[in-house]
Amino acid sequence: MKKVVVFLFVLVNSVVSFAQQSEKQVLFTIDNDSFYTDEFTRVYNKNLELVKDDSQKNLNNYLDLFIGYKLKVEKAKKLGLQNNTKYQNELNSYRTQLAKNYLNDSKVTTELVNEAYDRMKTEVRASHILVMVDENADAKDTLKAYNKVLDITKRLKSGEKFEDLALKFSEDPSAKVNKGDLGYFSAFKMVYPFESAAYNTKVGEVSKIVRTRFGYHLIKVTDKRENRGEVTVAHIMLLKPENLDPEKTKEVEKDINDIYQKIQQGESFEELAKQFSDDKSTAAKGGVLQKFGSGQLTSQEFEDVAFGLKEKEQISKPFKSQFGWHIVKLIDKHPLKSLEDLRFDIENNIKRDDRSRLITNSLVNKLSKKYSLDKNAKLYNKIVNTVNDDYYSLNWKQPEGAKNYNETLLTINNDKKVNGSAFLSYLESQQKVGHKTRPISTLVADLYKNWSEEQLISFYNENLEREVPEFRYVMEEYRDGLLLFDLMEKEIWDRAKQDTIGLESFYKSHIDKYKWKDRYDVDIYSSTDKSFVEKAQKYAGKNKSVDYIKEKINKNGKVNVMVKSGLFEKDYDVLPDFDINKEGTTKIVQKGNYYFVANVKSIKSSEPKPLEECKGAVVSDYQQYLEDNWVNDLKKDFTVKVNQEVFNQVKSELTK
Repeated sequence: MKKVVVFLFVLVNSVVSFAQQSEKQVLFTIDNDSFYTDEFTRVYNKNLELVKDDSQKNLNNYLDLFIGYKLKVEKAKKLGLQNNTKYQNELNSYRTQLAKNYLNDSKVTTELVNEAYDRMKTEVRASHILVMVDENADAKDTLKAYNKVLDITKRLKSGEKFEDLALKFSEDPSAKVNKGDLGYFSAFKMVYPFESAAYNTKVGEVSKIVRTRFGYHLIKVTDKRENRGEVTVAHIMLLKPENLDPEKTKEVEKDINDIYQKIQQGESFEELAKQFSDDKSTAAKGGVLQKFGSGQLTSQEFEDVAFGLKEKEQISKPFKSQFGWHIVKLIDKHPLKSLEDLRFDIENNIKRDDRSRLITNSLVNKLSKKYSLDKNAKLYNKIVNTVNDDYYSLNWKQPEGAKNYNETLLTINNDKKVNGSAFLSYLESQQKVGHKTRPISTLVADLYKNWSEEQLISFYNENLEREVPEFRYVMEEYRDGLLLFDLMEKEIWDRAKQDTIGLESFYKSHIDKYKWKDRYDVDIYSSTDKSFVEKAQKYAGKNKSVDYIKEKINKNGKVNVMVKSGLFEKDYDVLPDFDINKEGTTKIVQKGNYYFVANVKSIKSSEPKPLEECKGAVVSDYQQYLEDNWVNDLKKDFTVKVNQEVFNQVKSELTK
């Protein structure tokens, strides 16, 4: 499926600068719809460095691809897929997500990104004392909480211990257990004001009183350490048995300890991983995992062991996680990623953090200078008079006769007019927040300010296509791309899955592509000591069982030989080296530091795989077959006319 839509995603995945022709002209038509040179030029320039297939850089070939793409979109429209509710919802959802990138102040965002990255270089360990008070509490309750934390500050200065005061006075429930100790944290782990105070306080000192949405805090910084970054390790994993069968569990535990013993005897960690690790995604690479940082794995036990290794090549003892048993080897440690590598993640975190308000405030200031805002003072005062102290007890209702408030309250840039009833609805929705600001007229003024700022940003958002050309282009491309995806699902992917007759016919006509290679049912014995393999060869030749052979060779607590059993294709691992042509015990072969011998219990010759065993591959190939013939069929459904003279001009400009 990715191959089918690769052209689509090349279209929609980046927004870059582009060259535009001075005058757009009709490049080609599909039936009665025209497609212009400016779009073709923009898309070609944008994707020139992204496509790896040189044939797609050829302008004639690229035009064919572009026409094929537009033909598919026209087919989707002809089928009415653009009217599908699911399509419309997904398009609106994408626009909402994309618009977020434009609804901020880039300068402020950059400053916050840089600040966050600087903080991420360090992990802070801190304790705190919390006196809770709602951020919207009235002045009396706020002062009471402040005086309480001020009294705690005085007791600290008189020499009382922070931990004792946290245990006695902190209103954070966890303080009863940890005496206020929050452990180590970095940027985005705490609310922004708390984080800032912690990073700006020296080790061993207590911060000034800090206000957050939870209340007032005193923060004692007990340590700061360098971020430990990421780590690369290799591992050997044996999965825990299904249903945790006790006998099988003991067997797996014994196997992991046997492997560890062989490592201690000097055998290669990497070779043992290749032979025995149940993590098939890493076994072939000697067990090497992709590098990871704290909190990126689902196993805390694994992370703790991995970061606990100090020296390269150091190997852990066997340990258990929720997945099974592991032995870990340290390959390398990596410092914190660069700012550019982390920028995307940091920006996303900022959007979900208290910092986002700083960005919003800056954007509002800019938009206020760009657009005019006019308030109907007479109507505003009329609305204020309808709000009374019932608002604080959540009992206030909008006034009867709402139509009396339907005249315009707020006008933005002489384009958008918002009536008074919209503000009344906003007031009612905000009542549940439990605001405490008094008098009520001041609270209504604050809420009007928030509401009018929301309306201002909403107006800018509604006009993004007009204000920001890049945004408009991406939305147009995503709109068409989403239609194409739905069309492909309907015409190609679902058809390939549901057309059982066509699929079976395709399978039979390409049967040679879906065959098993020769397969061997074997027991493969291995050791770094040839004499033990020779013994295994001797016992196997006498038809002794695997358990019997292991019992005879692995003595005195030493694992001298390991066994891998199963049905494998002829090119699996060491099998080609045996040159197998009959059942029975093979010759001994050496590969690296290991000696191997195999007991071939049966040979299965090459044969076609049943359709059910290779259905995934057949469906994928059938989908590709259908798609390869699809554009030609579409050209029969539509009339395509290319303005060759205009295309020659485009080629001339693009090849300068």
